[in-house]
Amino acid sequence: MTSEAAPPPLPAWLFPPPSGRVAEDLDHIADLPAHTELIDGSLVFVGPRRDFHTSVLFLLEAGLRTAAPKGRRVRREMSVKLGPRQRPEPDLIVLGDGAAVRRDATYYEAKDVILVVEVVSPESVVRDRERKPQLYARAGIPHF
Repeated sequence: MTSEAAPPPLPAWLFPPPSGRVAEDLDHIADLPAHTELIDGSLVFVGPRRDFHTSVLFLLEAGLRTAAPKGRRVRREMSVKLGPRQRPEPDLIVLGDGAAVRRDATYYEAKDVILVVEVVSPESVVRDRERKPQLYARAGIPHF
């Protein structure tokens, strides 16, 4: 007879409420993995970053910071609240003039974002090239 340990129980937050999750839930669920997004009321977990992704992101961020006009701010890996059940985390965003910037912010409002950048990874092709562009456009973000 072998003695195998039982797998650890799944965290309660892994099971969504019947109506799905809302954007504010991401700020109140303890121990969520880094870079968790909310798409269509469902939690989306991002896999480990590959070196290619990180390198491209670094180059794009440096270029945008250099080229951005005065008053525009570049942010990396900050989520954007697009609606009650939508809070993706683009790889980069550029905030427009007059955007509300708070040091304790965990997300930005879509109305403050003028550009979103997604560095596409093999596991996120459909999400980054199809679903997210629809959501960004519907929320009024002018550039993708």
